[in-house]
Amino acid sequence: MSSSKPSSKKSLDLPAVKLPREIKVLVAAAFMIAIGFGIVAPVLPQFAQSFDVSVSAAAVVVSAFAFTRLLFAPLSGWLVERMGERRTYILGILIVAASSAACAFAQNYWQLLLYRGLGGIGSTMFTVAAMGLLIKMAPPAARGRVSSLYAGSFLLGNIAGPAVGGLLAGLGMQLPFLVYACALVLVALLVATQLPAVSSLSARTGGAGGAAGAAVATAAMKKEALPLRVALGMPAYRAVLASGFANGWSAFGIRMALVPLFATTALGAGSEVAGISLAVFAIGTGIALTFSGKLADAWGRKPMIIAGLAVNGIAMGVLGFTGNEFWFFAVSAIAGLGSGLMGPAQQATVADVIGNERSGGKVLATFQMSSDLGAIIGPIAAGILVDSFSYGPAFLMATAVAFLAVLLWLPAKDTKLLP
Repeated sequence: MSSSKPSSKKSLDLPAVKLPREIKVLVAAAFMIAIGFGIVAPVLPQFAQSFDVSVSAAAVVVSAFAFTRLLFAPLSGWLVERMGERRTYILGILIVAASSAACAFAQNYWQLLLYRGLGGIGSTMFTVAAMGLLIKMAPPAARGRVSSLYAGSFLLGNIAGPAVGGLLAGLGMQLPFLVYACALVLVALLVATQLPAVSSLSARTGGAGGAAGAAVATAAMKKEALPLRVALGMPAYRAVLASGFANGWSAFGIRMALVPLFATTALGAGSEVAGISLAVFAIGTGIALTFSGKLADAWGRKPMIIAGLAVNGIAMGVLGFTGNEFWFFAVSAIAGLGSGLMGPAQQATVADVIGNERSGGKVLATFQMSSDLGAIIGPIAAGILVDSFSYGPAFLMATAVAFLAVLLWLPAKDTKLLP
């Protein structure tokens, strides 16, 4: 009787356990990355159009980054399993820094396209590596909370970054790319000096769990990776690939490529409004992240993902029909809210599938590929629709993609219920 009570209390207290220091290092690094990325985001489509190209061609520059991420995602999963998460993370960050600096000195559209595309190689490396580290270190009962914390750090940077980027653009469109490169070099130094090597990380993982965390990390390194075919056999994993595709289409594709152009072209606003619109989207996402991770741990992953897809999908469809800045900002915030509702639950679903005691480089990479594929196809399809018709149908396409993902989630079992 007496021996069962401490165990029960421990399980109830697990979601509130002190998180490992390594997670805090990754959160700080994510914040710095997001500020730099947010500075570049509102400037990139306009910089591309400065070379006298169409909306479709400008959107392709955004898609090029995601395209190379997609192509090199399998390699990233392989590198994580061979080199380890820490080395893969640092190398990836430095590749993106070099790519961003090169973009600032692009002399024509094709050079910009090439340099931006090369950055996608490093981006998928550090993204997959970071997800692997978070899965290993997060307590199973707090996976949603850890995902919210990590995603929230990105959003805080995205709130400040686009507004700063819009202002920096007035000093020259090359400056934001150089600022981004400097921020990434600082991230590489932070991770290299503050995140311990694999052996030390194993001993520290688990935070308050101490030796238990070390045992989990050691077991994870010794066991074989979860085969991708096994994960694909799970309906929830297939569904999360679909929702990841929809989120990539909307949050990383349409938002980055089309929203700034809609602000400047359809609304007749300046680059400052384009940057603020991205910040408003990030604020909406940030508000959702304050509670969506906890709800994903308490209520389950499935209801949060379905709700997020519905809210984001409807808002994105309405966005293309807004006629003034007030409604443009208001609907952008609602779309961001939807993205924030589903984000932590999606990462928690993948973590549930892999588990703390297994490695899952290829499973993680495939999930990342689903998001990148959406980010590639979304801007290109939307750009074609804008050139052929108008902005309204381009944004409505995001609504259709979101609700197709909802259909795949309806029959899937919530992974929180898995043993």
